[in-house]
Amino acid sequence: MQRREFIATTAAASIAAGLGRSALGQDGQPAAANGARSNTFTLDYAPHLGMFRHHAGDDAVDQIDFMAEAGFRSLEDNGMRGRSIEDQQRIADALQRNDMRMGVFVMNMDGAWKPSLTTGSADERARFVENARESVEVAKRTNATWMTVVCGEVADGVPMDKQTANVIEALKHASVVLEPHGIVMVCEPLNWRDHHGQFLRYTPQSIEIMEAVDSPSCRILQDLYHQQATEGNLIDHMNAGWDYIPYFQVGDNPGRREPGTGEINYANVFKHMHSRGYDGIVGMEHGKSMGGKEGEVALIEAYRTVDPA
Repeated sequence: MQRREFIATTAAASIAAGLGRSALGQDGQPAAANGARSNTFTLDYAPHLGMFRHHAGDDAVDQIDFMAEAGFRSLEDNGMRGRSIEDQQRIADALQRNDMRMGVFVMNMDGAWKPSLTTGSADERARFVENARESVEVAKRTNATWMTVVCGEVADGVPMDKQTANVIEALKHASVVLEPHGIVMVCEPLNWRDHHGQFLRYTPQSIEIMEAVDSPSCRILQDLYHQQATEGNLIDHMNAGWDYIPYFQVGDNPGRREPGTGEINYANVFKHMHSRGYDGIVGMEHGKSMGGKEGEVALIEAYRTVDPA
């Protein structure tokens, strides 16, 4: 895992940036190696696999160990459903050993976020419900609670109120499958700059759908990168939908990279979330502004800079 090299490069980057908070423990050693997590972030940020491969290598378990040493407490893996059962179990075991949580994986992966729930097709609704049923087993295996759902594209020629009713109906059917297991599908609004034509875009629209579905197994995944591009006013919209948002994802806008590379004041956004008592996962759904090990160190320090004290 090249741990010593990580320690050296991270410490050097902290000094160079003039940062008072290091990615390491107080004695210069990884906190996990000392049996404590003095370097743990205040909010529960979740990297994804591949984000630290230059330091940790390509093996998922080594990457998880590295994340834990750097102070992270959760993991996201959109493609978990496509992994072998053996790999799913290895990842789950590594998370448990490091006292980390499993964040979202994508529930409806058929095609390009198909089936689309907007059309009202009985076949597409049935496939969506089957996605939910199959994903229950993956969630149990990996100790996951949340699964990302994308509602699909706008249906040509279908009135918007009818499309909304079709989406609500499909989500209700899937909720029946998920509720007995305590598993939650989180519906993600997407911006039209990156995903033109997607049905679900706005926070008020999402709230309306959640109220109609009326299930603890159907909630909102609020990706602040998408919402900044779509509607702005992040804190106001966050407050409006707070009771329906158990999960956030982030990425700066424009560019979809780490905090500090765009226009979003993540220090204030995270401070607000913390002040409201948010203890859920904050998924790091973005790329990096720099490549190699230098970029990985910069990523960690970016989160140190905006993490609430």
